[in-house]
Amino acid sequence: MIYDFSKPTCRRGTNSYKWDSATGDDIIPLWVADMDFETYPGITEALRRRVDHAIFGYTRVPDGYYETVCRWFEERHGWRFHRDDIIYTSGVVPAISAIIKALTLTGDQVVVMGPVYNCFFSSIRNNGCELSSSPLIYNKALLRYEIDFHDLEQRLSHERARLLLLCNPHNPGGRVWSRDELERVAVLCKKHGVRVVSDEIHCELTLGDHRYTPFGTLPDDLSYGSVTCCSPSKAFNIAGLQIANIVCRDAAVRERIDRAININEVCDVNPFGVLALQAAYSDGGYDWLCQLRAYLTENYRRLRNFFARELPHLPVMNMEGTYLAWVDCSSLGESSEHIEERLMRENRVWVNAGSMYGKEGEGFIRINMACPWSRLEEGIKRIGK
Repeated sequence: MIYDFSKPTCRRGTNSYKWDSATGDDIIPLWVADMDFETYPGITEALRRRVDHAIFGYTRVPDGYYETVCRWFEERHGWRFHRDDIIYTSGVVPAISAIIKALTLTGDQVVVMGPVYNCFFSSIRNNGCELSSSPLIYNKALLRYEIDFHDLEQRLSHERARLLLLCNPHNPGGRVWSRDELERVAVLCKKHGVRVVSDEIHCELTLGDHRYTPFGTLPDDLSYGSVTCCSPSKAFNIAGLQIANIVCRDAAVRERIDRAININEVCDVNPFGVLALQAAYSDGGYDWLCQLRAYLTENYRRLRNFFARELPHLPVMNMEGTYLAWVDCSSLGESSEHIEERLMRENRVWVNAGSMYGKEGEGFIRINMACPWSRLEEGIKRIGK
């Protein structure tokens, strides 16, 4: 079946956080990371059947749910784990918060590689831990981020370092970390007794020929004690259905996390999320996903060509994954927040200021490319003005 991602769908008036948070109807929102594409129709059909039942009590997660998750990751990504390794919860951010609660004490350090997803900061802070950010190296010649392994090891060696929060693929930098890079990170973490917690929510959203490597597929001596958070929410545009999974093969660690999930009261999920995941992780869902990735890759190609032609002083990062373009605006000599505010006020287009992803993101903006090209084209033309 052929899917049409160029179809514009009006989202205003639906209490959309992305669209209805705007101050005016003329603003094009290219900010928060959800897509303007209708989800895979198989998901809609599954939810429609459930709605027709007309009773929405507490849900029991069935055996088929676990089997679907295990099969998807083994067949699509070569990552084999068992149903007992899975803890379901309502989202990746609640999962990360519970994991930090379970595996740290107040005052411990949690290492990240900045710039990085902003909710990492609040999850660390809210659990009484200290942020330790290892800045990624911005390779301007290759227009990509690289890991500063020397600085990373210094931070991992700190006596209070307990966890490394890894973003794989990386948001907002767009890197899909290679197996070699992940193994080097894992070796350092093992050397210094730091556990890896990998946020892999963007794992399905690779661009072009790039391939995602699950951290859990590294050799057992490097990955056994790691924790991975994943969800179909980004790839299938179902974040509002609130479903995610924690995968951990170490039973003792998993038991601690499960207790924290219950302490944080994020142990219950809704029936729509359970059904949506099972529909998404199907052969039909995979076909839809492949066509989505092709459309996103083409959007990215067109966006880069526009900036190269019209705004050559604002380089676009070489994106390997996610649908979030990362643009270097440092030549403007303005703060990221001022650029965001000015684009909204003067040009009626909403992007994210890079500074919200840590001090390493200052001078950048983030643009959501997950919308019909006609909408994205109008947004970047407004930026060009």
